[in-house]
This record gives sequence, C-alpha cells and structure tokens, in this order.
Amino acid sequence: MLKQDCMQVSSEQPTSTEARLQLLLFVDERPSSRQQIQQIRRYLKQLQAEYPFELQIVNVGEQPYLAEHFKLVATPALIKIYPEPRQILAGSNLIEQLSNWWLRWQQSAEAQANLVAELAETSTKPKDLENLNNSGNYGTSNVTAIRSVADSVEVIRLSDEVFRLKREQERLLEQLQFKDRIIAMVAHDLRNPLTAVSIAVETLEAQFLSTKKGGFSASPALLTQLFKQARSQAKIIDRMIASLLQVTRGSSAELQIQPHKLDLIELYQDVEAHIQDRAFTKSQSIQTDLPNDLPAVYADRERVRQVLINLLDNAMKYTPEGGTIRISCLHRTTQKVQVSVCDTGPGIPEENYDRIFEERFRLKRDEAKDGYGIGLALCQRIIRAHYGQIWVDSAPNGGSCFHFTLPVYSL
Repeated sequence: MLKQDCMQVSSEQPTSTEARLQLLLFVDERPSSRQQIQQIRRYLKQLQAEYPFELQIVNVGEQPYLAEHFKLVATPALIKIYPEPRQILAGSNLIEQLSNWWLRWQQSAEAQANLVAELAETSTKPKDLENLNNSGNYGTSNVTAIRSVADSVEVIRLSDEVFRLKREQERLLEQLQFKDRIIAMVAHDLRNPLTAVSIAVETLEAQFLSTKKGGFSASPALLTQLFKQARSQAKIIDRMIASLLQVTRGSSAELQIQPHKLDLIELYQDVEAHIQDRAFTKSQSIQTDLPNDLPAVYADRERVRQVLINLLDNAMKYTPEGGTIRISCLHRTTQKVQVSVCDTGPGIPEENYDRIFEERFRLKRDEAKDGYGIGLALCQRIIRAHYGQIWVDSAPNGGSCFHFTLPVYSL
C-alpha cells in the first residue's frame, strides 16, 4: 500500500545490531511544491549514503487515508515512525529541521538496537524478546511498522466505506418506503376524480343515446355542468401526475417554467371555481382581498396555478368546519407582488417553519392524513424558479399564513 522509494535499502528485518530508521515522506502534486520536494529527496539521499535508513514515499492525492491517519495539515511532511516516539517535520524549512534532528534520530536508532541486542542475549525465555518487540516498547522491526501503518490506514478507509454504504442503504430504503406510500396514496386519491369523470362521461353518453332514440334530452345547463365537471376532474388527475413526476426527478432536477404576463386576479377566479364545492361541503368561507389595481406578474400560469391550488387545498384540509380561509394580494414593491393564503386551522410550530418545505417532511400530527408530503416542497421549487420567496408564519387569529412573491411584469 505504501509506495517504496528507489533509494530504499533492503526490506529485510533488521538485526539487533542494524536498526534502521523508518521514515515516511508525504508529497503532493502541486507545481509549487515540486522544487522543495526534489531538494528534500536529494538531501535524504545524501544522508542515506552515510547512514542506512528506510524511506517510504506517500502521495497524499493517492492515499488520503494515510494523511488522515497521521493528522497531517501540510505537505511535504517527513515522519519518523521508527524508532518510537513518532515525530513529524513539516514546513518550508523542513531540511533545516531535519538537519537539526538527524543526529538525535540516528542515536535513538542505535540505542534501540543495543537494547534489543542486550535483551536477546540475557533473556532466558525465547518468547520474551518477541513479546517485547510486539509490544512496541523496545523496538519493532521496520517491516512490522510498515504493516501496522498500512493496516491502520486500511481500517480507516474501510470504516468510512462501511459508513457510506450504510447511509446509502438507509437512503434507498427510505426511497422505497416513500414510493410504496406514494403508490398507496395515489391509488386512493385517484379514485375520486376518476369516478367523477366516469360518472360525467356515462351521463353524457346516456343523454346522447336517448336523444338519438327520440327520448328525453338534457338541458344545455346540465350538459355544460357535466362537461365542466369532466374537464375539472381530468385537470386534477393531470396535476397529481405532474406532481409525482416532479418528485421522481428529485429536488436537484431543473424545473422548467415558461413565464408570461399573468393576471393573478383572473387566475384566482379560475382556481376558486374549482374549490367552491369543497369549501361549501365543510361550511368554510373564503374571503379575498384582491386590489383592482394589482399589477400583472411575470410568471408561468400553470405553475402558479399549481402553487395556489396546493396552498388552498392545505388551507381547506386543516381548517375546521365553519372556519375561514383568506387569500390576499399585496403590491409590496415596484418589483414584487406578494400573495398570502391564511387559514384558521391548528397552525404550525415555529420550529418547523423551514422544515415543512422539505420533501417528504410531515408533522407527526399529520401522518394519518391524506397527502404525500411533497406539495409544499414543489411550491417552493416553483416559486424559487421565478426568483421569488415562499415562507410561513402564524395567522393573526390563529392558524397559518403562507406567503409567496412573484416578479412584477414590466414592459
């Protein structure tokens, strides 16, 4: 694992009278450090000619785990790993530091060799010397030192890889669980609009067949209502599919928008026509504050429609029967228009104001409710694609207020 330098002496285990120094030289491939590295290597080669030692060259770009093992903060760096204790030299004056320490390193290696030799001669038990060597207190061979360092580095690398794989496994399991939940919810939520479309189409078919036979024909008002119902429910299905497709592409996918001049009041009136029945069912009142002089915005009509419907759907879902939903628009600056959707529901804890815009995040109280946990995340992506902002705060009379901004259309 360690790259051996060309000046390295024999890798045979040193005898008791030949204890070589064990050095590691950490280098990098920066052009600015090449000259310094060459000077260090030339100096080490001169020293090696006078006193045998073993040198290992380590490229931090190829073996970052080894640099992490020794907690290096700069390169080039020279480490004495044998004999103990380890010592690290680094900095622009590395050669000067090495010349100051070299004699002491040499003396340390010789003293270590003499100690090992004395123990070998006086020991009455053959295992004593081996145990001392293995303990690392009285000298470890160069080969053992290299293997120990390499093993430590490999352990670090494998530990990081295991951690990464565990995180990847958790992410994949979370995605699978989320998709299973989405499939179950889609199967449930699509049933209602599909049933409504089917009933409208079947009624129209029955009226057409009875007309051909000369029987009773539906009034124009009923036909208009049936066609409107079919179109409305088909659009709901389309929006649900579009939302799911956005989720499958992931949050990093680019959201395509086609901005044009857009009248927000006219858009809201179109959206309101499709939510009035639901509000009526829950006896909810919808109050509006839409100034007649509100300027047009520069936005994608269908995307903004999706944001309004998501926010109004949430407001109606969490507002109790007999509650109030309020939508207002404000010309904040010459560049921005602010839209607000407020409800009188249970509200959102302040510590979750930011988190509710994360994909798949749901409050604990809402886990049993219908929904995918993706609506607000999609709203945020749409508004950001328009260079706007979206946020939530507490409503004055209880509940929550969602606000978003859009750019004013300018000629």
